[in-house]
Amino acid sequence: MADRLSQVSGHISNTHSRGLLAGEVAIITGAGQGIGKSCAVLFAKEGAKVVISDIDEKRLSDVTKEIQASGGDVLAVAGDVGADDFPKKIVDATVQKYGKINHIVNNAGFTFDKMLHTTPDDAFDIIQKIHVRSPFRLIRQAAPYFRLKGDKRENRCIVNVSSTTGLHGNVGQANYAAAKSAVIGLTKTIAKEWGPFGVRANTVAFGLIHTRLTASKEAGATIEIDGKKVALGVPGAQRPTGEVAKQNPDAYPLIPLRRGGSTDEAASAVLFLVSPLASYVSGHTLEVTGGAGI
Repeated sequence: MADRLSQVSGHISNTHSRGLLAGEVAIITGAGQGIGKSCAVLFAKEGAKVVISDIDEKRLSDVTKEIQASGGDVLAVAGDVGADDFPKKIVDATVQKYGKINHIVNNAGFTFDKMLHTTPDDAFDIIQKIHVRSPFRLIRQAAPYFRLKGDKRENRCIVNVSSTTGLHGNVGQANYAAAKSAVIGLTKTIAKEWGPFGVRANTVAFGLIHTRLTASKEAGATIEIDGKKVALGVPGAQRPTGEVAKQNPDAYPLIPLRRGGSTDEAASAVLFLVSPLASYVSGHTLEVTGGAGI
C-alpha cells in the first residue's frame, strides 16, 4: 500500500510523459472554454494526448496554442457535436494521429431556458440532441476502440457531464433537466455493457461552477442556434466569485462551502474519474457541488 501511495504521489507531481494519464488519448468536447478547456489543459499536463473540439474555431485555436506552449500534445478538431458527420470525423482524426482512444469526456452543451408551459418543441429537442443524442453517437462511433478483447489493463473511461439539474430538476429548465437525467441512465448502461471489456463509465453532476452558463444573463453571452441568437446565463445572477465569495459567507447560503466552484476544480473531478485513482469506480455519478443538495 505504501508503495502504491508513493507511486500515485509521484504521478501527481509529474507532468507530460509521467503524469496520471501518461501516453493515454482523451477526446474532450466543448473544449474551447470553461470546464472543457480546463479539462484539456489539465489532462495535457498529466501526460495525455488530448483531442479537443469546439464549435468556436478561434477559441479552439487559442486552447491549442496554450497546450502546445506548455509542451502538451494536442489535436484540434473543430465542429458541431450535433452534426451528423461529427462522430466519424473526430474518431477518425484521433485514431489516424494517435492510433487509439482511452477516454471520452462529453462536455459540450448549453442551456435554452424557458418555463415548461412556454417551451416550444424546438427548444426541447435541441437540448436533447446536444446533451443526449450527441454523446450517444460519439460513444457508439468509438465502440471498436473500447470493446477490445484480451488485455484489459490499459486505462479506459468515458465521462458524461451531467448537472444537479438532472438530479433534482430546476425551474425554467425542463428540457435541460430531462437531458441531464437521461445522460445518467446512458452512462450506467455503458458501464454494464462495456464493463466486461475493462471500460469504466461515470457521470459528473456539477453544481454551481462559474462559467458563461451560470453567469448573469445580463452579461450578454449568446449562442447561435439555427440562425437565432439564444441568451445564456441566469437572470440576475450577480454573485461574487473567487476570494470575494470566500470572504462573504452569506453569498451562497444554500452551498455549505459558501461559494461556487471554478472550472479548474471541475476539471480536477473529471481527472479523478478518468485516472487510475478511480480504477474501481464505474457507473457512478460524482456530485461536484460544494455540498449543495445533500
